[in-house]
Amino acid sequence: WVGWGGWRGPGCPPPTPHCLPWTQFLSGLLDPGSGRAVEYVRGGLRVVGVPGDHSAWSVCLKVVATWEHRRVLITGGAGFIGSHLAEAALAEGAQVTVVDEVATGRCEHQDGLSNLEVIEARVGTDAFASLLRSGRFDTIFHLAGSGYVPPSVEDPYFDFERNLHPTIRLLECLRLHRLATPLVFASSATVYGAPRELPIAESAPLDPVSPYGVSKLASERYVAVYARLYGLRAASMRLFSVYGPRQRKQVVYDLIDRLHRNPEVLTILGDGTQERDFTYVTDVAQAALLIAARGALAGETYNVATGETCSTLELAREVAAALGLDPQLRFTGAVRPGDADRWAADISRVRALGYAPRVDLRQGIRETVAWYLSAAAEDRSPRRHGDTESS
Repeated sequence: WVGWGGWRGPGCPPPTPHCLPWTQFLSGLLDPGSGRAVEYVRGGLRVVGVPGDHSAWSVCLKVVATWEHRRVLITGGAGFIGSHLAEAALAEGAQVTVVDEVATGRCEHQDGLSNLEVIEARVGTDAFASLLRSGRFDTIFHLAGSGYVPPSVEDPYFDFERNLHPTIRLLECLRLHRLATPLVFASSATVYGAPRELPIAESAPLDPVSPYGVSKLASERYVAVYARLYGLRAASMRLFSVYGPRQRKQVVYDLIDRLHRNPEVLTILGDGTQERDFTYVTDVAQAALLIAARGALAGETYNVATGETCSTLELAREVAAALGLDPQLRFTGAVRPGDADRWAADISRVRALGYAPRVDLRQGIRETVAWYLSAAAEDRSPRRHGDTESS
């Protein structure tokens, strides 16, 4: 017998919608007329049959995850990264529920999307816990929270309330109600602090230099402990310098915004040698789906980046070129408190799941600039909507 959710042995009950005889299963994978392979989809799995010796029922099976009809919950799903992840999951056939604190209940870029439900709620509240207890979801992506270092330096307790506390409430709800829903948590490269060697592997020392990095690291550790002690299926992804359309903060957006307002002179924090591994937002969405579908989900972590670095000087030149400008560049010589000088990621672990960055920096910058200018041309400030998710 073959049972969905795992192979079943001789003790499998008689045929049901989720359990059928082996020979019937195999015959269903082959076109009786031609013997050609067909696909069979159920319960989030796609099984592809490749014909062999039919008389002996020899067939090669390839089982891969599919998001068709899967019920996905994304916290922070109306924000920058979350909205792109929602679109990626919808494109794969998933049914997506977004939980966010947006005042209107949805962001304008999500209007008209089918199979999308937006719920205005805060992670960690009783209303959110009730939603989880309903057991409606096959996968949870937890991206809600404050995704910026400077506010955490100014108000560490605010960062704790917005990042660590809601994550623990979510984990506790899954534990107390014995929910087996897989969880992917959006952490940050800030957990590494100032790296001792490059590129940074997941096994590198963890020494955050900002309250934001501390809250992300603590959240990661809670995710891992809940996986090991309580059997929760979960993993964390450490995001490196995410950028792209809809982002309304961080260095790429700031450079575009400043040049748009003053095309003659661009003032840049630091001395131009600071390096980051800039990751386009759709690549992050790709990685998140792969981790959920193919990861061990045993509390492990994954670096999500490109594996290539760019200095702030090179970045400023790319942004200026995309805008068709040649500004005078000025450097402050100092960086913000809590920021490391150099980050370069080792992405071998997530590559093993099939991840490959698809958008290079030049293309990503041009697409981000095009979004910014389009928003400005429509007389709509790109700062209009807040962003409450991790990045």
